[in-house]
Amino acid sequence: MTTAVAPAGVTFVEAAPAKINLHLHVTGRRADGYHCLDSLVVFAGAGDVLRYEPGDAPLTLKLAGRFGAVLGEDAAGPDNLVMKAASALRDLAGPQAKVRGGTLVLEKNLPVASGIGGGSADAAAALRLLNRVWNIQAEQADLLRLAERLGADVPVCLLSHTARMEGIGEVLGAAPALPECGLVLVNCGQAVSTPAVFRARQGDFVPRAELPAHWNNAQELVATLQTLENSLEAPACAVCPTVEKVLHDIAAQPDCLMARMSGSGATCFGLFPSVQDAEQAAARLADAHEAWWVWGGGLREGA
Repeated sequence: MTTAVAPAGVTFVEAAPAKINLHLHVTGRRADGYHCLDSLVVFAGAGDVLRYEPGDAPLTLKLAGRFGAVLGEDAAGPDNLVMKAASALRDLAGPQAKVRGGTLVLEKNLPVASGIGGGSADAAAALRLLNRVWNIQAEQADLLRLAERLGADVPVCLLSHTARMEGIGEVLGAAPALPECGLVLVNCGQAVSTPAVFRARQGDFVPRAELPAHWNNAQELVATLQTLENSLEAPACAVCPTVEKVLHDIAAQPDCLMARMSGSGATCFGLFPSVQDAEQAAARLADAHEAWWVWGGGLREGA
């Protein structure tokens, strides 16, 4: 594979959109302890932003934005998923690659440990961005293999478009065409431990969902989703009772078609007939709960 360096003075930017699990079924458990999942994944207009600034010093990471300040400088070290992604891509390129250093600036707009793939989306953005910056020209299949090693949500975040996610996150398939709809995201500010949520899960495994080829409108989409579930929502409410309050307040908004939690929490979403309805609901929720993170809009364009 050929490599080159980014031209001096050029800044590269990559979006890291929020991942939303419209449904999430825990379908089984492998012998190695990992749970098997089935999920319809979409991406929101909200997200983090990763920027590369050229430089001669070894590659470093800086955190910015509302939640970058929450994490602090210590979170920008080699254990950060962005830096792990950079290291994995450098290894893929091989010793012959003349990759240059510089600075990655991560604008953290999404809450941390919140079930919408913030860290996974950041790692995926790093793979896409540095593949361009370093001109490695890695094939998507190679990047997906790297993504799988970085985390369960990283492969689907690498694609950043609507997909059916199965296995432990590595099996990605085509998804039904989605109708236009509005989306509200709300996080109460309490980080939820994914292992703790899985430990709190009770009951049987849930079958793989049956999905149609498409939906004509948001109401039809919601009618299907209401026959499905997020298998982790009830245990997350047990671990973090405020999640139940968030769900209640979203569902109480005018024109809300449904409210559900994403991933292992604690971020919850509401679906609305239009982007305008979602934006108005988000404004009301933000006014009522100043400590909550609230976003309203639509699905990511082109996703």
